[in-house]
Amino acid sequence: MSITAVYPGTFDPITAGHFDLIERAARFYDRLIIAVADNRNKQSLFSLDERVALAKAVTADLPNVEVMGFRGLLVDFVQQIGGNVLLRGLRAVSDFEYEFQLASMNRKLAPEVETMFMTPAEQFAFISSSLVREISALGGDVSEFVHPQVAQALADKRNRG
Repeated sequence: MSITAVYPGTFDPITAGHFDLIERAARFYDRLIIAVADNRNKQSLFSLDERVALAKAVTADLPNVEVMGFRGLLVDFVQQIGGNVLLRGLRAVSDFEYEFQLASMNRKLAPEVETMFMTPAEQFAFISSSLVREISALGGDVSEFVHPQVAQALADKRNRG
């Protein structure tokens, strides 16, 4: 049986922490879909198309990783693409309660889809997209926290004002 895992998020922008999790998860699944969400409840710095393009650039060397944008209910997307597993990242204990609630709801909506949790490597546990955006907006160096193409895209956004 082929296992397709879906790693959802807004990825605004994709960080070294996200990539760490993607690279490690890609070893365990036949197919790993990075599902870039168009979350209308969040004010994104990058458009959906930009976030998909950046995620594709960052993961280009991983042959079993695909990047897709999606709108709507996550479990509907997972079912449409034939996914078996929802992959979620946990940076800190504080993430667990919310993630546990999401996993329980997703199980109720799509009992055939399992949720698996992974933690980032310790050196990436403190990185979040929101912190990266803030550091970049204030002129800080984010090159340690993101892929070079992402750092350039952030700088371009900052320079355009």
